[in-house]
Amino acid sequence: MNLAEAFLQDQIPMAQRALVPTALRSAYSAANAMIAGEPMLNLPSAIPQHGRLIQLAVDMAFEKLVASGQFGVDLRWRDFAKPTGKYLEILFTHSALTISQVADPTKQPRDVVFRENKRMAGQVSMDFMRDEAQEVSGRPHILLLHGHRNLNFAHLAIPEPEHRLGFQHKSSNLMLMMHAVPQIEVPMEETDIDAVMSLKEDIEKRMRDDGTQ
Repeated sequence: MNLAEAFLQDQIPMAQRALVPTALRSAYSAANAMIAGEPMLNLPSAIPQHGRLIQLAVDMAFEKLVASGQFGVDLRWRDFAKPTGKYLEILFTHSALTISQVADPTKQPRDVVFRENKRMAGQVSMDFMRDEAQEVSGRPHILLLHGHRNLNFAHLAIPEPEHRLGFQHKSSNLMLMMHAVPQIEVPMEETDIDAVMSLKEDIEKRMRDDGTQ
């Protein structure tokens, strides 16, 4: 188990991952019901906006999930790099998660500035044991990737700093989880636990040093 996989397992264990498929299915169902019930949303000019409606429904579903205390520890609405709107960021003890619709789960979401900044924070923090000293701030970034229009996949992933390289680690397809059956957590080796603990200590130090949360 590499460090990125061990860290992701520490931050979002199987019990919390099992909540993701139900939340996504509920959100897609709500969005599709709204689209079906509103003729204006079925105009040819409105069809390209259906993905945006799905994303709003997904944001609401996860906002409720965090508020219930079942997923993450807190949330906040962050501004995009350009003042064109806000995006949902879910906080875990030592990381932050954002949600993206993607057509291809093997590739990172499109390369926008706020994701670039978060990729750098995530990657350098995950590689804190390397010899090279690099500047980084904030929490490591986790992505929740779900299917564009069709809900046929959902993955948790820690991105590489270079967009073209994809991911340091990506979970299996969460939509295939047997949510009615308790999932077996693969135990971490002692060396993995030690590495994750060292990583979390390093994250805490970085956050104290630069005053980020």
